[in-house]
Amino acid sequence: MKIEAGKKPGVADSQVIELPGLINYQEQSVVSREIIKKSTGTVTLFAFDEEQGLSEHTAPFDALAYIVDGEAEITISHEPHALKAGEMIIMPANQPHALKALKKFKMLLVMIRS
Repeated sequence: MKIEAGKKPGVADSQVIELPGLINYQEQSVVSREIIKKSTGTVTLFAFDEEQGLSEHTAPFDALAYIVDGEAEITISHEPHALKAGEMIIMPANQPHALKALKKFKMLLVMIRS
């Protein structure tokens, strides 16, 4: 993998990779790994240990959350949604949302800035 000076390592171009293996769970933690970072958007992989989460917040852009492994509760505008591996949800811009691990889970987050 080629890493430019001053940049975080992502994923090398034109390389086949198994997504779940890019990040590991850590006890009582939320871990993230940026895969793509562009001015137009980001793709980030997260690993949430059981009972871990992100408190309610808003983002100025739409975001797509795809559950890679495990089970999560994603609350959008105070409405909870239970998701499991293979499911996704769109979190609309400027809507309050929060995430909680029902079981440890991995999530691919795609945020488009426009």
